[in-house]
Amino acid sequence: MLVVGRKPGEYVVIDDCIIVKVVKSDSGQLRLAIEAPKDISIVRGEIYEKRDSSSS
Repeated sequence: MLVVGRKPGEYVVIDDCIIVKVVKSDSGQLRLAIEAPKDISIVRGEIYEKRDSSSS
């Protein structure tokens, strides 16, 4: 696992095709904007865990 600190407006690039950008909302929370090809599935962690545990 790679852990990096990023400020709003900064981003990381994964495999030259996925961009994860840190954005700040009006309420002060940090949010992630993810840009990826349509064939890449992006799922929130709580949904992934629920889906993963229901398949067991």
